[in-house]
Amino acid sequence: MTTPVIELQPDLRIMTPGVGSPVADVIVIGAGNAALCAAITAAEQGAKVTLLERAPRSYRGGNSRHTRNFRCSHDSDLGVLSGAYQLDEFYDDLLRVTKGNTDEKLAKLVISNAPESYQWMTKQGVIFQPSLSGTLSLSRTNAFFLGGGKALVNAYFQRCEDLNIDIIYNATVLDLQIENGDCDGVLVDIEGAQRYLRATSFVVAAGGFESNKEWLAEAWGEAAKNFLIRGTPYNRGEVLRQVLAHGADSIGDPSQCHAVAIDGRAPEYDGGIVTRLDCVPFAVVLNKHGERFYDEGEDVWPKRYAIWGRLVAAQPDQIAYAIIDDKSSELFMPSVFPATCCDSLSDLVNEMGLPAKETMATIEAFNDACSEGEFHPSELDGLSTEGITPAKTNWARPIITPPFRGYMLRPGVTFTYLGINVDETARVTFNGNRSKNVWAAGEIMAGNILGEGYLAGFGMTIGTVFGRIAGQQAAVHANS
Repeated sequence: MTTPVIELQPDLRIMTPGVGSPVADVIVIGAGNAALCAAITAAEQGAKVTLLERAPRSYRGGNSRHTRNFRCSHDSDLGVLSGAYQLDEFYDDLLRVTKGNTDEKLAKLVISNAPESYQWMTKQGVIFQPSLSGTLSLSRTNAFFLGGGKALVNAYFQRCEDLNIDIIYNATVLDLQIENGDCDGVLVDIEGAQRYLRATSFVVAAGGFESNKEWLAEAWGEAAKNFLIRGTPYNRGEVLRQVLAHGADSIGDPSQCHAVAIDGRAPEYDGGIVTRLDCVPFAVVLNKHGERFYDEGEDVWPKRYAIWGRLVAAQPDQIAYAIIDDKSSELFMPSVFPATCCDSLSDLVNEMGLPAKETMATIEAFNDACSEGEFHPSELDGLSTEGITPAKTNWARPIITPPFRGYMLRPGVTFTYLGINVDETARVTFNGNRSKNVWAAGEIMAGNILGEGYLAGFGMTIGTVFGRIAGQQAAVHANS
C-alpha cells in the first residue's frame, strides 16, 4: 500500500493541540503483530484507522517478521494443535520460567483468550501448519505459521488493505501530545516532513528498545556493545521513552529481556530466528577459558532456550562455545551457518581458538561423569552427570563420536521487558490513573506479564490478545 496523502497544515513543526482535523478515529503506532491486530480489530468495529510504521515498506512488520509460532491453550484438538494444553498447565509453565514475576490477572487473561484469538487469526488469512521436526517439541502447545512470520504479517497487511486502513511508512513519531493521560495527537516525521496528526484514540504498539545499544548499555554496561540484535533495527524505544516522559507508569526491569544464544557469526541486527542455536541440550557449553558454566540439560528446551542469552552475556567477552559429537548432529534445527567440523576433538578445539589443555580437561571430566541410562531427546530423561559442577541433569552423553562439531555463541536480544503499565482493557495508566484515550499492546507492555524468562511463542500470544483488546477498546471510545 502506498503512503496516503494527508491534508494537513504544511511544515507544522510544533505540536498544536486542537489545530487541524483528525486524520482518523484511531491512530496505531507500530506495525508488528500487536499493532496490526489492533488496527484490524478497530477497523472491524467501524473505526477509521491510520497506522504509523517507522520502517520502509520492505522492513515492515517489526520483529514479527521473524516469528514462527503462537502458543495457545486448548482443551482438546484445535486446528493443528493436538491433545490438550489447558489454562492451568500453561500458567504453571509461565510461573516456572518467570519465577512468579508476572501479573496473574493479565497473564490468565492472555492465556484464556488464546483459543479464540487462534480462530480469529485464521479468519484474517493466517494459515497454520503442524510443528516441524527439531522445533523444540512444540506440537501440543504451539501452532506454527505456514510461511513463518513474514507470511503472518503479509496476511495482516492484506487485511488492512481490505479494510481501507491507511498505512504510512517511513513515519517516525517524534513526540506525543499527552496531558494528564489524554492524548491529542502525535508529531510525526514522514520522509523528512513533520506533521501533527490528531485522532480520538491512540494505540501504542511500537516495540521495545532492544536495537538502541546506548539504552541497553545503561542497564547492562559495556557488555551490551557485544550483543547481537535478532530483530528489526527500528525498535529503538523512542515511543516508549516519550510515553514514559509524559507520566505513564513503567513496568519491568530494563535489564530483563528475551535473549537467546545465537550463532556468533550472525549480523549485528535483523538476523532473525534462523541464527538461533538449539544444540545446547545435547552439547557441552564452554566459555573462552574452556570452562562449563551452567547445566545444559536443566529442562526441555522451550522452557530454557531464552535464558541462554543472559548466561552467555555474563561470560568473558560475552562469548561461549557449544560442542557436540556426531550422534547429536541431527537432533535439533540447525543454524543458518554451518558448524565448524573436525574428525578429532583436539583439532576442533584448536580450530575454534579455545585453550587446548583446559578445554580437553573439561570435556574429559564431563565424559567421565556421564552415567548409563536411556536417552530420550524430546523429554526429560534423567540421563545426568555425577560428581562434576555444574551438573548436566538430562541428555548427558559423552562427547566421543566423530566427527565433532562446534558453534560460537553470542547473546541475541529479541525484545526488552521494560514497558508501560496497562490494565485488563489494555489502557495505559498515568500516575496510577487510567488514560482517557491511550492503549498499549505488544512488546511495549509485555513486561506486565513477562517479568523475566520466556516461553516459546508467548510473545505472539500477548501481542495478539492485547492488540485485539486495545483495538476494540480504542474503537469503542472513538465511536462513542
